[in-house]
Amino acid sequence: MSTLTLNAQPASMSLSENPFIGTLKPPANETEEERVQRARALQDAQKVSRQIDESLQETKRLLDRRKNGIRILLLGQAESGKSAVLKNFQLAFTPNQFRKERGVWKTVIQLNLLNSVKTILNVLTDNIDTQLNTPPPSPGSYSNSYNSSKIRRLHLGLSPLLSMETNLNKMLFTETSSGSPEISLPAGSKWKSKLGFPSVSRKSSSDEEPDRLTNSQNALISTFSKLLEASKEDISSLWKDEEVQRTLEEREVHLRDRPGFFLDDVDRIASSHYQPTDSDIVRGRVRTVGFEEYHLVSESAAMKGSEFYITDVSGMRSSRSSWVPFFDDAQAILFLVPLVFNQMLDEDPRVNRVEDSLTLWKEICANVLLANCNIIVFFNKMDILRRILASGAQVRKYVPSYGDTPNETASVAKYFKDRFKAYHKKLSPKPRTFISHETSAIDIRSTTALVVTVLDGITRANLEKSDMM
Repeated sequence: MSTLTLNAQPASMSLSENPFIGTLKPPANETEEERVQRARALQDAQKVSRQIDESLQETKRLLDRRKNGIRILLLGQAESGKSAVLKNFQLAFTPNQFRKERGVWKTVIQLNLLNSVKTILNVLTDNIDTQLNTPPPSPGSYSNSYNSSKIRRLHLGLSPLLSMETNLNKMLFTETSSGSPEISLPAGSKWKSKLGFPSVSRKSSSDEEPDRLTNSQNALISTFSKLLEASKEDISSLWKDEEVQRTLEEREVHLRDRPGFFLDDVDRIASSHYQPTDSDIVRGRVRTVGFEEYHLVSESAAMKGSEFYITDVSGMRSSRSSWVPFFDDAQAILFLVPLVFNQMLDEDPRVNRVEDSLTLWKEICANVLLANCNIIVFFNKMDILRRILASGAQVRKYVPSYGDTPNETASVAKYFKDRFKAYHKKLSPKPRTFISHETSAIDIRSTTALVVTVLDGITRANLEKSDMM
């Protein structure tokens, strides 16, 4: 066997021959001031070097910690219920942290309520414009409709509140989606922190100090809540008005089926003393453009200290190309399919929501990066599906291939489940088990129980893979 021999540096090498000593050796004729400056520069360089070393060590520690945690990716089209499922995870495993944020969600939920009011006003205004440009089918047929003067009075009465809402959105969310009443913000905007609460996004809550609201910001939030309370009766009357309901139905604006709907709870929510319930928080709507990773450290006795990294990726069509970088790191994917067969995408009204989910599903199943990944389907919004079917909507009108299959909840759910299962079997790079659940993510009792079961299954599957490796 050959031996590797290291040639030691000759003991006779002089200091002048050492290539590194020049940077340390004081220059000739150095003044005292220059010596002090050189010493200070050396100390600064050593400090920077230590900081870099510490940063690298911390990065390695976090990467090792993340590698040992459970990494879950939430996928699905926009408004499929991903954020609601995420909040159920938080409620199930980090309930104390979840409930500390009630104050944050009070403002968001009250903004959600006002957004629904703005949607109604926009629909009524559009309806008036249509009537002005279209002759009535019969004399007096428009006589009972909301007239333009009544809408103007409503706008005038709500104008202080709407103005306050604009300022509040600017303060909290920096930007909102143009042309949409929905609260929309870029990833990493730390909107919870802006309300004085630590954010669990990207790092644990203990790692981030919340911002402190100024007196003027606190006053703005308080005034908004009081103005909303003062407008409670007007909002309630608007929502309960039969003509308003008829107009919304004619325009196929189904507010109850939309995220962030709270108009049925006006009396409770439009109050300066309102405190959100767990259910309210799960139903609260803030759309994130981009992605957010949530680091959860379990508080539950059964999984105390277990760590989960859940990434919520925007489902907007323009954002889907950014999904791929997350695939390589995911141990499990929760894919959400909202079974709202009569709805179209906001981004493209020609595309049916369920068919769009099926297209996404095919791509996920066929992706070789996910060949070893557990993929679990949540057929979500079952509560809305039941309501749609009860209204008399026929599935075959929107999905012709449904044919003469019974127009009942169980049959509809089975039909779509069979379609997704067939593509899962056909397109997966190698055989894997098809796992699916029927969910209503805003039903916190059933969904929190479900996510515990799902996470237990993911943990067991990963342990089995580790043993096999």
